[in-house]
Amino acid sequence: MFNIGDKIVYPMHGAGVIEAIEDQEILGAKKKYYVMHMPLGGIKVMIPLDNVEKVGLRDVILDHAVDEVMDILENSAQEPADGNWNRRYRANMDKIKSGNIFKVAEVARSLLLREEGKGLSSGERRMLENTRQILASELMMVKGINRDEIMAYLDKLFNYRHNWIKECNVEK
Repeated sequence: MFNIGDKIVYPMHGAGVIEAIEDQEILGAKKKYYVMHMPLGGIKVMIPLDNVEKVGLRDVILDHAVDEVMDILENSAQEPADGNWNRRYRANMDKIKSGNIFKVAEVARSLLLREEGKGLSSGERRMLENTRQILASELMMVKGINRDEIMAYLDKLFNYRHNWIKECNVEK
């Protein structure tokens, strides 16, 4: 169970802070809800307490795990590419839905590599932007920095990867 003030992650949506625990009656059913404020986007989400495990709410990562996330994003290892767009998309979506930030970082890295190689479909471009938002929201919470700082950092990292991949392709 989470408490007011806890920093948590809602898979597929990102990180936020529990602002309240409220009783609400919706469609005739009275339930307890976490009221979560998500600073990136400024939205509030209500999550029924009895759905916490089902949706995969979890605490944000610890500060020392940020380095592991960055290592994944900076890693040049290319994963085997599945030629089937649909299968690749579903596999990436499953990783994002898991709520595991390390898997989300793997998806971002994989999509960045693919973008430089064969390019991305519009669905994969949206997925890359979604992973960027999910990563940014949690890293903001962990590092205690503002939106502009974390977005600038991720933009720099993503551009670094873009330029690094270009250099590798030129040398081949």
